Amino acid sequence: MQPDAILPNAILRGASLPEPLRVTVAMPFGNDVRVIGKLTQSGLFFDQILTAAQVVLLQVIPEVGACDGDAKKFRLGVEALRLGLAYEYDPYFSLSIARVDPLPHQLEAVYDYFLKLPRIRFLLADDPGAGKTVMAGLLIKELKIRGLIKRILIITPANLSFQWQREMKDKFRENFEVIRGDVLRANYGSNPWQEKNQVVTSVSWVSRIEDAKESLLRSHWDLIIVDEAHKMSAASTEKKTLAYQLGERLSEMTDHYLLMTATPHKGDPAHFSLFLQLLDKDVYGDVKSLEKAMETHEAPFYLRRVKEALVAFPEPETGTVKKLFTRRNVTTSPFEISDEELDFYDRLTKYVEDQSIKAAADDSARGRALAFTMAMLQGTPRPKMKWV
Repeated sequence: MQPDAILPNAILRGASLPEPLRVTVAMPFGNDVRVIGKLTQSGLFFDQILTAAQVVLLQVIPEVGACDGDAKKFRLGVEALRLGLAYEYDPYFSLSIARVDPLPHQLEAVYDYFLKLPRIRFLLADDPGAGKTVMAGLLIKELKIRGLIKRILIITPANLSFQWQREMKDKFRENFEVIRGDVLRANYGSNPWQEKNQVVTSVSWVSRIEDAKESLLRSHWDLIIVDEAHKMSAASTEKKTLAYQLGERLSEMTDHYLLMTATPHKGDPAHFSLFLQLLDKDVYGDVKSLEKAMETHEAPFYLRRVKEALVAFPEPETGTVKKLFTRRNVTTSPFEISDEELDFYDRLTKYVEDQSIKAAADDSARGRALAFTMAMLQGTPRPKMKWV
């Protein structure tokens, strides 16, 4: 090129330049040219006299790049950008990338309750069988699509850890790793809680084993989900269980905290208020505010649906809405019990309590089998007796 062709804002490249140069000014200097500008890659200032021979070898880079790139890569890039913004145009976007067919009440919980909260602190207390795992999975997908979460911790009973891992993988293509005692021991000297972004673990194991709890509490999570969260309840502020204390610490470690249980209330408003304080200590700090919220059905982060209220989508042809579960008719059947039977019942209760404590401390296949057996042996409270 000729010296008079070097114009302000032109981008030059050539062997005499360390990298492409954006020209600020070009001044004749005898037969040579003094070029002042800024190197485009490093941002360094450039001021140098170029000879006529060097100027001839310079080339002007067009402002608009040549359209000679890889079309397939360009399409992939555009598609990635589109997917990253898709949730703004499709509020139910995760449904198109998940392997589930959600029901009306599941969509209601996720899109009408969870996602409308700027900071998700919520108790989902639907009856068993409502599909709380599906709702949790949809929430995870929606928050990840929005770029709001990366590190996710799911805390479950020991016997449900692998079920959660499997369902997250099969239904939502989300890979979670189960952390137990063997994983912690295998990673001695490091903190697997901090190194892994999506984890499932057992509430009984973490709350009882000091090393596991301390290493967990040194990490931070964007979203924590607790299944069977009633196991974290406490009778009073003076008698906080280890699981409740863990729940309090976890509440401080995350912005988004979802508790799920089918049995949140034991008939004691004070007990329930203490349980809800895991979500927010101020909103339900006293029983009166809780009772008022329940009377007006305006609890800001509490949702409870019974089986009888759950329905499927209307039939396309008829518009008929079918209930998902048969209506339950609960009756009390009186019976008589003898002194010997009562004594046997009390001894069995004591045996089940002792073995259940052992099972909770044993996070192995044997411990889970023992816990299941104890649940089968006695699943009802001590009955009111009629003496004979």
